[in-house]
Amino acid sequence: MRARRVGKVAQASLLLTVLTAGSASAYDPYDPRNCNGFEWDDKRALVVQKVTARPRVSFVKSPYDDDFKAETCPASTEACRQKAYLVAGDLVLTGKTLGSFTCISYQEKKQMWATGWLPGTALTPVAPMPSPKISDWLGTWSHPGGGVEITRGAGGKLHIEGVMLVPAGKTTNNGVIEAQATPQNDTIAFVNDGSVPFENMDEPGCRVRMQRIGPWLLVEDNGDCGGSGVTFSGLYHRKK
Repeated sequence: MRARRVGKVAQASLLLTVLTAGSASAYDPYDPRNCNGFEWDDKRALVVQKVTARPRVSFVKSPYDDDFKAETCPASTEACRQKAYLVAGDLVLTGKTLGSFTCISYQEKKQMWATGWLPGTALTPVAPMPSPKISDWLGTWSHPGGGVEITRGAGGKLHIEGVMLVPAGKTTNNGVIEAQATPQNDTIAFVNDGSVPFENMDEPGCRVRMQRIGPWLLVEDNGDCGGSGVTFSGLYHRKK
């Protein structure tokens, strides 16, 4: 069994430490050395990368790991190496970079994300499908917690519907997307129902991008497509 789940345990421990440490700790969520995973960018599409280090690559600590004792991390030292790791072929969603390290998010089988630094040399970008045909988008695409269905819409557009459910204690938060959109080059991008151009940055609400990455449908959103903690972001597989 891979040790990748250790990364989630470490994150949970870190969160507990932050919540209970009070003013005595200098935790800064905006510290550039702190990896919080990928982030939405209005002007730049998310980049998927593949782990190419063999046979595996370990996550690298942020400064606040180990009960705030990893202040020299991230760094290429044994002390900064986590037990959690990914293996060659794993796909990750990438965020910011810091020196030779890249902040990544890896989706596990359930609705759980492992986030952390990886050496940039262990990753290779995966280019999106350059000119997807309409048939390349169509289908029912599945993802832990929900899915997206893409069908032919009116006027040559695509009709997109999605539902996402995220457990939140004794309740469940949900998100819904429904839009008509026309693919542009290698991307589908829309805001709310698709009636307003995506380029209109003044339009508030749910902003979504989609790309075809190998056999996958990559979806990313700005976090405003549902209740607290709900996101459609991730790699979806097409149901047969």
